Amino acid sequence: MHRFPYAVNTSILFSELDVLSRPAAAKAAGFDAIEFWWPFSEAVPGDGEVDKFVRAVEDAGVSLVGLNFFAGDMPAGDRGVLSHPARSTEFRDNVDVAVGIGARLGCTAFNALYGNRLEGVRPEEQDAAAVENLTVAAKAAARIDGTVLIEPVSGTPSYPLKKADEAVAVIDRVWESGGVDNLRLLFDLYHLITNGDDPEAAIDEHAARIGHVQIADAPGRNEPGTGQVDFDHYFAKLQRAGYRGYVALEYKPSGTSADSFGWIY
Repeated sequence: MHRFPYAVNTSILFSELDVLSRPAAAKAAGFDAIEFWWPFSEAVPGDGEVDKFVRAVEDAGVSLVGLNFFAGDMPAGDRGVLSHPARSTEFRDNVDVAVGIGARLGCTAFNALYGNRLEGVRPEEQDAAAVENLTVAAKAAARIDGTVLIEPVSGTPSYPLKKADEAVAVIDRVWESGGVDNLRLLFDLYHLITNGDDPEAAIDEHAARIGHVQIADAPGRNEPGTGQVDFDHYFAKLQRAGYRGYVALEYKPSGTSADSFGWIY
């Protein structure tokens, strides 16, 4: 039996509620920790919007343990902007806001989605922009002892990071170029399996690089028990490898959010 604390991703769960109601809903469902994708429509929201979000988390009595940097228009297919040269200023402006929220709420893990490949832009140019922008983000996060997470993602063919090795290669490039060492792998079991990666090998090779874990069952991306993933096996392996962080529930509930947690008990 693993001993990882659970966090609930309140961008994909409780999405039937408005954003500011979700922290309290997570608390009512028995969770003390939450994570969010970027909860605003803009990279730099107004101070009033930020204050309302911070109060909603504080008033709910939960800890924010993960926050995504601005990732563009995700419903329209964006998966990050940090590797988009024309959007570097937008990303860097967002970094200051996100790290500021982290400082207020004690959140030290920031997920930086890499961004899709762009037509008409050389991959080498995108990768160079990514290294520069991730260096800026890592240095900003370091001010609050924070970590920047790099995530392989499925379901988007033009997203270049599909496997753990590819994400770790980005981390290495940032280290070699900028000398920052607070980037880690976001180990999302669903994405890795869906992309045909070998999660066991990823743990064996990159355990020391894993900064955060997310789960959903596969196929389907619903709650554990609806697919074929042997979670007990992977949890035990992560525990033996020394992982001691949160396991975040980033799944689409097959029914209502509040009714999707029976597998935990």
